[in-house]
Amino acid sequence: MTSIKGAAVLVTGGQRGLGEAFVAEFLDLGAAKVYATARDPAPAGDARIEAVALDVRDEAAVADLARHARDVSIVVNNAGVPAREPIVKESVANVQAVFDINVFGPLRVAHHFAPVLAANGGGAMVNIHSALSWAAGAGAYGASKAALWSVTNALRVELAGQGTQVLGVHLGYTDTGMTGDLKVIKNDPRRVARDVLIALNEGETEVLVDDVSRRFKAALSGPVEGLSWTIRDGEVIVGDPARTASDHHNT
Repeated sequence: MTSIKGAAVLVTGGQRGLGEAFVAEFLDLGAAKVYATARDPAPAGDARIEAVALDVRDEAAVADLARHARDVSIVVNNAGVPAREPIVKESVANVQAVFDINVFGPLRVAHHFAPVLAANGGGAMVNIHSALSWAAGAGAYGASKAALWSVTNALRVELAGQGTQVLGVHLGYTDTGMTGDLKVIKNDPRRVARDVLIALNEGETEVLVDDVSRRFKAALSGPVEGLSWTIRDGEVIVGDPARTASDHHNT
């Protein structure tokens, strides 16, 4: 169980989309301060929010932030990038670029902030995955989120000894700028953030935000063909073999 009231929080990618929703919900639930990162941050307009420039690909910048934000007890690894092409059509360099942000970015943050969390009593680390962590044919994005899921499971075991709660979050399409052009049923980002913070407060280790995530998780116990998917009338259909490459988009 991690207390939010009075906490100092770090949210990467915290100035738009789901990250912005997390910042708002943390403050609504009593957090004292939120460091909200962006590559090119705008003024926050709230004394409780410190806007911080950060590119999670930059090891030195992550290390500098960890030295600066010594009061942090909750970290949310939210920053990420999409990739909608089939993985066989992506260059290896492009796949590496996606992994550098979606996988190694959170890992850099974990490396540098784990000691900060330990010094502050353990705290919590929240990693934002995707329903596509478990999907077949989700391109470099799905592959990167699958890798992050595995990293999160490793961190959960390795940081348990210092009392750090590690929470993995899986969600389907959510109404952010990343999915603005997609005609699909979408989650409300504020509801997603609130559900995650409730789970954090209750000491959970995994959150399946929506039915899409729950269906993919259930399909893991069956044949791998069941991890295929399509979009029909705006709804993600899990386990439907009648799919096309154009159906495959990112959450």
